[in-house]
This record gives sequence, C-alpha cells and structure tokens, in this order.
Amino acid sequence: MNSWKSNAVFYQIYPTSFYDGNGDGIGDFVGMIEKLDYVKSLGVDAVWLNPFYLSPFMDGGYDVEDYYQVDPRFGTMQDFENFVAKAKSLGIRVVVDLVIGHTSFKNKWFIEFT
Repeated sequence: MNSWKSNAVFYQIYPTSFYDGNGDGIGDFVGMIEKLDYVKSLGVDAVWLNPFYLSPFMDGGYDVEDYYQVDPRFGTMQDFENFVAKAKSLGIRVVVDLVIGHTSFKNKWFIEFT
C-alpha cells in the first residue's frame, strides 16, 4: 500500500533563518506564511518544520523547554495555527520535528525527575 509519503516532495523549514516577517532579524511564522505560495510553486507536497517550541536556544532550538508553547521569537500559537491553515489550503502537509532526544534541562521532565 502506497501512502502519500511514498512520492511526496518535502521542503525543510528551519524557522530561525527561513524568512523574517516582522523585521526583527529572526525568521518567524509570519514570514513562513508569506512564503508558502512560493514553496508550493516548487512542487512541494509537505513541509518539514524544524523545532519552533519554547527553548532557551542553547542548541539552535533543539533544546526544547516546552513542547506545548511556540517560542515567542517565532510568533504565537495563533501564528502557528495560521501557518498550518494556509499550508492546508495550498495542499501542503505540515510535519513537525519532535526532538524528544534533545530536550532542554529547563524542560519540566528534567526538573521533576532530577
């Protein structure tokens, strides 16, 4: 059985450096939304979104402090939801990078169990 992933074209987005939509020098969801039409024009079926979760950013965002919060440098949860909605409207699937092996020492899992 072939799933959609078998022939999909993925485009990786590293949020920090992808596109700055609010002029602060850091990529963000506003910028990602702005460029989704361009990404679609490349023939992309899905985007692989690198970590955008709350992080002390000591390891490029891979040191996640809270998987349930968007890091403010990238916008808000509403911005993320708008990104997903825009992608869906263009027929682009969104795959998020869940980096459990790179969790920050500030994550509650470490705080509660150490």
